[in-house]
Amino acid sequence: MHFRNQVIPGNHFHKKWQQHVKTWFDQPAKKARRSKLRLKKAREIAPRPLGLLRSVVRCPTIRYNKKVRAGRGFTIQELKVREADTRGMTVGGDDRNLCVRVIDRLID
Repeated sequence: MHFRNQVIPGNHFHKKWQQHVKTWFDQPAKKARRSKLRLKKAREIAPRPLGLLRSVVRCPTIRYNKKVRAGRGFTIQELKVREADTRGMTVGGDDRNLCVRVIDRLID
């Protein structure tokens, strides 16, 4: 039994084990680099959004239906009502419009 900063008893390390230890000292630098690249990409495609446009939907259950979140995509019916340029918009094939209010909200 060792206590605090002492030799590890019965250490069975392989030879040259120090070469196989993976360190993450570059993690903060990589995080900063990713952030800069995201900003650069956003500036290059300036008026457009970075990702695809997604529909706004309400969560299904009573507990969460106050919240609004990004959906899987627009339905074909919603895109026809909107009659807009559909480039950069996701289309959710398995979604269906059960509520007229959603369509009315799109027209506004």
